[in-house]
Order: sequence, then structure tokens, then C-alpha cells
Amino acid sequence: MKMKWLGLPRPIHPADKKGTAGMAIKPLTGFSRVTIPLDMQVGPGCEAIVAKGDHVEIGDPLGHPIGPWSVPVHASISGTVESVQDQILSDGGHAEYVTIVSDDLNTISECVKAPVVTDRESFLEAVRASGVVGLGGAAFPTHIKLNPPPGKTIDTLIVNAAECEPYITVDNMVCVEGADDCVAGALATAHWSGIDKIVIGLEDNKKDAAQAIREAVGRARQSEFWPSGGIDIKVLKTSYPTGAEKVLIRLINGRIVPEGGLPADAGVIVQNIMTLWFIARYLRTGMPLVKKWITLDGGAVKTPGNFEVPIGSTIEDVIEKAGGLKADPSKIIMGGPMMGVAVDDIKRPILKHNNAILVLTEEEAALPEESACIQCGRCFRACPMRLMPAALDKATRANNPAELSERHVLNCIECGSCTYVCPAKRYLVQNIRNGKSLVRAAKAAAREKGGKS
Repeated sequence: MKMKWLGLPRPIHPADKKGTAGMAIKPLTGFSRVTIPLDMQVGPGCEAIVAKGDHVEIGDPLGHPIGPWSVPVHASISGTVESVQDQILSDGGHAEYVTIVSDDLNTISECVKAPVVTDRESFLEAVRASGVVGLGGAAFPTHIKLNPPPGKTIDTLIVNAAECEPYITVDNMVCVEGADDCVAGALATAHWSGIDKIVIGLEDNKKDAAQAIREAVGRARQSEFWPSGGIDIKVLKTSYPTGAEKVLIRLINGRIVPEGGLPADAGVIVQNIMTLWFIARYLRTGMPLVKKWITLDGGAVKTPGNFEVPIGSTIEDVIEKAGGLKADPSKIIMGGPMMGVAVDDIKRPILKHNNAILVLTEEEAALPEESACIQCGRCFRACPMRLMPAALDKATRANNPAELSERHVLNCIECGSCTYVCPAKRYLVQNIRNGKSLVRAAKAAAREKGGKS
């Protein structure tokens, strides 16, 4: 349903710190071992189908999907399985980890063959078999996103190339270096999904990417997959959080995703530009998702840049292969500084949905002390979802899930805008995350009680 465009209440403008802009994506090689979690997605992961001592080649499946949401996980190097062990994930959950010791041969599996796609079902099967999840950071299974519930009418594929987080530039370089595949992936996805219109959204500080995409769209006009509604390129004003899915939908076509709903409820599907770029490459080559393309940056890094690395390589090894450190790291973040997640161990592996590793110095990572809320309203004015972060923070600290629900805490996209603008340096987004957990726990308890009554 179309609704009036509300825009952003007062978008924020963190320093972009995109020092790696324009740096070509450089492959890093020679990793002696990788440790690959079999759960790198929203929803259940995989069960191991390999054991200690097995020989694997690049592209061999390592895990069998658990349930319809799960996608396979593949070997990113060739060599011998050293171990299959249950370990703790960075978010506190558990998963099996497969460690492979390299044979230095980089042998590609015979399983790697371009898929045959003839209809929507075979396209979805191919997307799932590729192992792809949302590569912009969300890790939502792509084949699920492309298969909305019955009764949803999807008329637009929105391609998210905004990359609004500070530091991160790898999506921009994917556009510059792989524009034809970006467009081809969007065309194939729209065609097999029965979507009539494609809109590609970029920010106006990415002129090189916008130009590359425009030229690629021009070359693709004779494609058999060209949609009836065509392809629009929307160059949006640079602000944060333009790239957040619900915000981008509102900026592109003025539609609002209902509370608790999905983009399909607003008649759109949103895909990250790198996800579509990968889909095009997979349809052409059959090579599943075994590598990841990331920005490595931060004050502690000696040689920042954009890199291609095997999934399962450790952060420590990636830093070393890229050139090492020039200062002691104080904090390491997977993702951007606004929505990324701090990791507890430099030996954590690179995951499918990692788009950046930031290695920050003590000065960069310093957190200011909280002080009392001064009721200035800046957090409310900055919130792209029109919530009241200070009130949500207060309700969380009071352990009040009822008030949190009344104030629509689950609509929070955790962009961090409120924390960024707060003059009292309140830990707003952190407490709002806790508040969402309180609401979910209360709802689960209510369902359990109702089931027993």
C-alpha cells in the first residue's frame, strides 16, 4: 500500500571516514587454515556432513541444512578436516565449527557447476544451494526473502547500494568493479521473482559507483530479463541511516513497512547490491559463497583496504595478510561503528555476512561516561522510526515490557542515531536492544502460559 513519504525526521551525518574509497578489492591468499561455523544466518544453521580426517575441496558442502530456512555451508579452501567441534558463537549461541588445514593446492570441487535455471522454483533452489544470505550484514536467507508468503504482491525490487555506515567502502567498489554483474543479478532476481520494476538506491557521495551502474544499466537494456517497469537509479542525499531497509523503502517510494511486518508487506523486496552481484556470479560459474569481500580499516591497521578473503579465515590472519598492525588494538568491530558488533577475540572467523572489520585504537574506541538525561528531545528528532528513545531507555531500566510494547520498541532498527546525538551520552541503543529482549521474553511467557491454561 502506498503511503505519503515522511522522510527522515532529522538525519544525522557521522564523519564518513571512508579512507578506503577507491581502493580496488585485493584478494588475500595463503591461509594455512580456516575455521568455518556451520551457523552464519538468521534461523537454524547446518549439521556437519564431514568428519576429522576428510579431504575437502573448494566448494564442497560441509553441512546439511536444518529445515527450510537453512542454507548450506561450503569449504573455502582445499585440504584436510582437522576438527569438527561445538563452539560458542560471538553472539553467545553455539554451532559446530569445521577447521580445515590447507593443502596449498586450491583445488576446486567437482560439485562446482553452473546451475540450470528454467523457472522460479529452480531459481530459488539455485539461490539456496549457493549458500547466500544477506551480504550487507543482516544474514537473512536470501531464498526466503525472495519467496514471500502467499498473497503478497511484490511490484518493486529495491537494490540497496547506499552503504551509509562510516568506514565501509566495499559495496562501492563492488559497484565500480562489478557493475555488470550487479545489474545482471538484479535482472535475474526480478525476472524469476515476477517483479516488474527495479530501483537502485545510492547516496550522492558515491559518484563513481553511480556512474558505473548507469553505464551497466545502459548496456543491459537489450537483456531478455529487462523488466516491463524498467530500472530506475535513485541518487539519494547522503545521510544516516539511508541504508537501513525500512528507511530506504520510505526514501525510495514513500511506503512504510508495518510494525512487525516485512518489506513484502509494503510490496517490495530489498536486496543488498553485493548479494545480487554474487547471485550473478553464481549463476554463471556455480561457485558457492566461499569468499567474503570486506573493508579492513581503523586506526590500528597498517594497510587499510578492501579485500577478498576465505570465509572462516580468522580476523588475526586477515590483518596479518593485509599488512599487520601499527598500533595496539583496543576494540575490534565486525561491521560499521554504528551498527556493528564488537568481537571478544581476534581469532574469531570471518563470516558470510561480515562486510567490514574495524580495528580501533584506544582513542577511537573510548566510550564517554553516561550522565543524566536532560530531556532535550534530540534522540526523538533523530530517530528515523519516529520512536522516543529516551522513554524506551527509561522503560527498559525499569524492566517494564508493557510500556516498551506500548511505545513500539520492536520498531527500533538499532541504527544508533539516538546514542550518536545524545549530549548526555546515554547508552540508548544498547538499552533498547535489552528492552526488545524483555518484550520478546514476556510474549513467549504469555504464549507458554496460554498454552498450559
